[in-house]
Amino acid sequence: MTVLEGGARALPRMGLGCMNLSHAYGVPPSEEEGLALLRAALDDGVTHLDTATLYGAGRNEELVGRALRGRRHEVVLASKGGMAMVDGVKVIDGRPSTLGAQVDASLSRLGVDHIDLYYLHRWDKTVPIGESVGALSSLVDAGKIGAIGLSEVSVERLREAQAVAPIAAVQNEYSLWSRNPELGMLEATSDAGIALVAFSPVARGFLSDSVADPGELAEKDIRRAMPRFSSDNWPANEALLPRWRALAAEAECTPAQLALVWLLSRGEHVVPIPGTTSVDHMREDFAALSLSVDAALLARAGELISTSTVSGPRYAPGPAAEVDAETFEDAS
Repeated sequence: MTVLEGGARALPRMGLGCMNLSHAYGVPPSEEEGLALLRAALDDGVTHLDTATLYGAGRNEELVGRALRGRRHEVVLASKGGMAMVDGVKVIDGRPSTLGAQVDASLSRLGVDHIDLYYLHRWDKTVPIGESVGALSSLVDAGKIGAIGLSEVSVERLREAQAVAPIAAVQNEYSLWSRNPELGMLEATSDAGIALVAFSPVARGFLSDSVADPGELAEKDIRRAMPRFSSDNWPANEALLPRWRALAAEAECTPAQLALVWLLSRGEHVVPIPGTTSVDHMREDFAALSLSVDAALLARAGELISTSTVSGPRYAPGPAAEVDAETFEDAS
């Protein structure tokens, strides 16, 4: 597959987010453990893998590339650029020359001749988004990428990008506890036939009931700096979990599965990409595709875990300034 014709219709209903295998949540698994998970996913029929230049400073793409040797044809392969580690520092850079170099580097690390879906990982606010998207459009013409995606953008930025080139997918955070896409992006992508790819669909582990005590998270786990896991907000959020567990039991599924089924119910164009380092959890997540949960129970889930019940913003001020997606703080 070289072109994502029709945007949302070309993406599998769920994908595997690969970030956890190299980046962000403390000490990642060994390369061999990560490779074993990816191969198990492929063997199980997972057909959409999502990686990025940023993850593990390129190591994640190398890992995904190893897993895909001889199996490239089996998947829709997505990666991202415009945000990378440079001399140990995260740098957002959407200049056309940078994006061209990063795509070439991604192709080399992945060991492939094209990437099906390539996202602008963050909008570089010093570069008009039309310039960045124009550069990616040239890379589509060159056959290096199949389609263009955007990540953590607003509806306004999506419109600006669409005026330059077709956009196949928008990847924004979306889960029961991060409803920002409901401020316009959910509707805008549906109307345009664009996939809304939901990252962190189980709320960075909160909705999978896998965070017992944020104070015990690994030293470099990015959740340590996220307000909802702070000592100011965690007690109120943790207090929601007993009712969340009970609701999942009533639905006869796991908490993570309930979170994913709720997301899948938000529209046929919504594509969750849960990530994990566990083969068992990966299989648990993808089993959600075959589950049926009563609409009334899903509505109760949406009432229990929502913008009005969750304590704290999703990002601290520094990381919040890097994203362009709509926020409830701006809407209030």
